[in-house]
Amino acid sequence: MSSITRRRALGVAAGAAGAAAGLALAGHAAAAPRAAAPAAGPDPASFDEVYQGRRIRGGPSHGGGHHGGHHGGGYSVTIDGRELHVMRNADGTWISVINHYEPVATPKALARAAVRELQGAPLVPLTLT
Repeated sequence: MSSITRRRALGVAAGAAGAAAGLALAGHAAAAPRAAAPAAGPDPASFDEVYQGRRIRGGPSHGGGHHGGHHGGGYSVTIDGRELHVMRNADGTWISVINHYEPVATPKALARAAVRELQGAPLVPLTLT
């Protein structure tokens, strides 16, 4: 009969748990969707269109400050004339206050995603303090 010590049993269990966690993380990383966007590049093209009945516009902002500075990368987006606060991520993708956890490749795609998420509701001003 083989005698196993408590220390050895715990070591084997810890190693198996670590290996299982590593495999789970690797599988999750492989299955995670990735936005197709360049890590860096020129400012995106301006746009002005009606999408699902809403006027969406985007282009370089002329101002600086909080909204034209680092958050929007000098780019502004509006929905029906109201500003959609946007931010460019380090990997080149874009997010807004409406779809903060769903990065997209361009500000135009971001504006369209915001219109879909709003489902006809008006965009209300964001008060930053």
